[in-house]
Amino acid sequence: MLVRGLPGSGKTTFARTLGSKYPTWSADDYFAGPGGAYLFDPTRLGEAHRWCQARVEESMEWNLEQIFVANTFTTEKEMKPYQELAEKHGYVVFSVIVENRHGGRSVHGVPDETLASMKSRFSVRL
Repeated sequence: MLVRGLPGSGKTTFARTLGSKYPTWSADDYFAGPGGAYLFDPTRLGEAHRWCQARVEESMEWNLEQIFVANTFTTEKEMKPYQELAEKHGYVVFSVIVENRHGGRSVHGVPDETLASMKSRFSVRL
């Protein structure tokens, strides 16, 4: 299951609640430091996504019944590698969009201008 939404929407919490006995992967996990500190480095974002895709593929190779991915996925292009992995390994993809209508803030300290940019390119294919 691909769980999509803007930063601060609760994607990871939602995914881990649904799939508590299954792995939930997120590119944000790549930036987890000691004690769970979030040590984001934008120059390593591509590395983080490759890391996340590798973890997802490893989970698929174990033939787990369900796998959750909680990334922003503002465009179809960002989802494509995961959809291709699912096809390769015989998984069905479900995409869930999590919204933040309660006024919560990003726990990762994403600047407002970055959030606005992400929101402007967020697309859903029907």
